[in-house]
Amino acid sequence: MKSIREQVVAWARRKSPWILHYNSGSCNGCDIETVAALTPKFDVERFGILQHGTPRHADVMVVSGAVSRQQEKRLLRIYNQMAEPKFVVAVGACACSGGVLQGCYGVLGGVDKILPVSAYIPGCPPRPEALIDGIVKLLSTVEGGNENA
Repeated sequence: MKSIREQVVAWARRKSPWILHYNSGSCNGCDIETVAALTPKFDVERFGILQHGTPRHADVMVVSGAVSRQQEKRLLRIYNQMAEPKFVVAVGACACSGGVLQGCYGVLGGVDKILPVSAYIPGCPPRPEALIDGIVKLLSTVEGGNENA
């Protein structure tokens, strides 16, 4: 049985996720769609989703683009600055698997080669509706900070 404090923290985490968007070297298609999801047209604030610029305050890291060798250390450093529990969402084909850049000499592959990914949102680029749906579904599984719920 969870304490009242744990229940309140889980409720707050589900109702007010702060996301950090990280471009790991994408073609900007996923970035444009991610930023479009944050505009008043799609109104993600109705779900409590707020983009934040610092990893120390973010709950969810939204990563677009394949991970290159140059980005690996930066991505890990930013991920380690996030407070627990933290979630990673891979946005687009490149972030999910490496996409068209898979197999290139400077590309390690998708985000899951470096970080534990909680949700995958495929597409090239995925629509803002898909991004919103993926984050909302991820947060609906959050129970007291269990990443693998």
